[in-house]
Formats: sequence, structure tokens, C-alpha cells
Amino acid sequence: MDKKNYTIKDIARMAGVSAGTVDRVMHNRGEVSEATLKKVQKVLKEIDYHPNMFAIGLAAKKRYQIACLIPAHQEGDYWHSVAQGIEKAALELRPFNVSVEFIYYVHAHESSYSKGCDALRNMEIDAALIAPNFEKETTELAAVLQTRKVPYIFVDLNIEGARALKYIGQDSHMSGYIAAKLLMQSYREGQKLVLFLVNGKDNPAEIQMIRRMEGFMQYINESFPQVRVLEFVLNKDNTTTDYEALENFFKNHPDAELGIVFNSRVYQVGNFLRESGRKMEALIGYDLLDKNTDLMKAGYVKYLIGQRPGLQGYRGIRALCEYVVFKQNVLSARFMPIDILMKENIDYYFEFD
Repeated sequence: MDKKNYTIKDIARMAGVSAGTVDRVMHNRGEVSEATLKKVQKVLKEIDYHPNMFAIGLAAKKRYQIACLIPAHQEGDYWHSVAQGIEKAALELRPFNVSVEFIYYVHAHESSYSKGCDALRNMEIDAALIAPNFEKETTELAAVLQTRKVPYIFVDLNIEGARALKYIGQDSHMSGYIAAKLLMQSYREGQKLVLFLVNGKDNPAEIQMIRRMEGFMQYINESFPQVRVLEFVLNKDNTTTDYEALENFFKNHPDAELGIVFNSRVYQVGNFLRESGRKMEALIGYDLLDKNTDLMKAGYVKYLIGQRPGLQGYRGIRALCEYVVFKQNVLSARFMPIDILMKENIDYYFEFD
């Protein structure tokens, strides 16, 4: 048939039924016999009918509430960018009666994350966007949401066993692998490699760090098995103590020339290098915080890996809206690009037009 815009009345006339019957079929509201259902479906197939989801969404009277469980943050940090992306999507979706509400927790604090999960459990919501932290609490929360048939999406980190509708973020293992390949381009024989860790490797809050480190060490073991790898645990609460420990570390290991921080806290090492008058051959970290990019431009950090946090938040809310409001299927994963930034290209980088 020729392509044209068919109305419900057109479809009803072609199927030999009432417009009300077509409306019930199209919106899956039952009260239609099997024979009538097949007649309407046959016409819809013949005309290759696709509903205008935009118009349907605008016409809907239902209000949709999306809860966003993410870490508390300050302006300019990683999670602030995620929140900005969420708010940008929420503003665009306001005509469809979509609103978002934030629940904040302190990253890497189990009791705070648990309270955030409890708060989300007690809300009457249509969907949830979650930045997961601890696996046990996340899995328990997911089980409750599944029972209530509340769809949820993970951003930044995927807890595979929790079976989110969709994950939006980087492939953490591959990100670490690429970071190692990039860093080791600067390697010279005899240099030591330092893994700057935030919390210990066995800390259940550091799933993301562990996955990146596993990818990183896979490349090292494959390509540079001879290099000596050192570890230094950063103190994220006391930079004075941190600086003293770093001073002793570099005195004892003057050939520690290559380093990586597996999250946004590369500024802790970079600031120490600047204040102590030291430089490493190459230091790499994650996330485009202003203090990280400033250190990169000054030459203390060689590379930063960007994760597009704003886009993660934005696409997470958009995907939930597509699924809940427009009744569309969504892909189970949307991996963010692994962006490699250096001082020569950082000024040209942006997430949104």
C-alpha cells in the first residue's frame, strides 16, 4: 500500500470494526475477541503502521517519577557532571510529565549507600537510575525493584548479577587495558611502575578500581612481564599524611617513573609532584575535573581518560523514558567511548553541543 498517515478511524473502517475497538487493540486494553484482534492486526501489518510515540507521550495524562541514586558531590567533580546530564534530560522530558528526584549517598561508605538503597525502596516510582557501589546491597535492591516491576538502569559501573535493564558506562576492564598500553609507551628499561590505589584492593567499595586494575595488569603481564610494579595506597581524607608518605616513597624509589591512578583522584599525586618539585615520566588518571586538566596542562599528568559522565546521566534518563513512557525496547548496554585526552587536545573536548 502507498505510505500515508492513517487515523484510527481509517484503520477501523478497513478492519470493519469500531474506532473504540482499534484503540483497545493498539493500547492492549483487552475486551476484544480473538477474531476481531486478528482483523485489526492484519490491517496494521498491511499498512505497516507505526504509532507516533511523541504524540502519544504528549497526550498521556500519567505522571512519571524517576529516582536517581548517585553519590553526593561538589560542583565541578565527576558526579556533578552526571547530575547535570540527568537534569538536562529531565528538562527536555518535562512535556511528557517526567520528573526526577535525587537520592545521594557518600561514595565508598557502605552504611550511607545502604540508607540510600532503603530510601529508594520506600519511594513510589516508575523507574530508577542507579550508580551502584556495593554489590550485596545493589543486588538486594535490584530484587525488590524486580518484584515491583520497576525498571532500573546502571551508570558508571555495572553489577552484572543485578540484571539492570541497561548499563551505560565504559567497559572497565578494557579501559584499564588501554590505559596500560598508553602508559607503557613511555617506558624505559629499569623504570618502576606505580599503581596509586584509593583504598585497598580488597575493599568491596572499589569494584570499579579493581576491574580497571585487572585490565591494566593483563596488558602488563602480556607485554612487560619484566617491569617491577609497586603499589601506593592514597589517603583520601588526609592529604598532609599523604604527602609525607609520598615523600618517603619517592625517596626510596627514585626510579618510580610511571604511575596510574584508577579514578579521578590523580590530582592528589599531581599536586604532590608540583609542590615537591618532582615530575614523573608519565602519570595517567581518569576524569576531566578542572584540577586534573590543570595539572595535565602544566605537565604533571600526561594523560586523562574521559568517561563522558554527563552523557551517561543524560542517556540513562532518556533510555528510561523510552522504555517507560514510550513503551520502546532498549539495548541492554551502551558502552561509552574510552576517550584519551592530553594537553594538546583537551581544549577541543566536549560532551554536548
